[in-house]
Amino acid sequence: MTEHPEHRPEHYTEHDVQREVSELQTKSATAARIFDLRRIIGGLFVVYGVIVTLTGITDSQAAIDKAEGVNINLWTGIGMLLLGIFFLAWLKLRPTVLPAQEERTE
Repeated sequence: MTEHPEHRPEHYTEHDVQREVSELQTKSATAARIFDLRRIIGGLFVVYGVIVTLTGITDSQAAIDKAEGVNINLWTGIGMLLLGIFFLAWLKLRPTVLPAQEERTE
């Protein structure tokens, strides 16, 4: 198979290469922030915490008596909410920082 001249890559200047590298670094940093485990864990704990807390608020007396008088859904839901908020606050206070390009290539 021979390459057709019109399909050969064009000559890239140093400026083009630097621009491309900069764009890829930006995309990499964005992906690292999006898929940070603290965001995923915190978000899931907040969502499930809201659901379990609402279940605990609406529990009947029979369900509370079944748990020996403790509204376990309410307390577990509040704990999950607090843990989820902790993870999200941690993410906000200490965001993900990618190492500089020179450090990653070594």
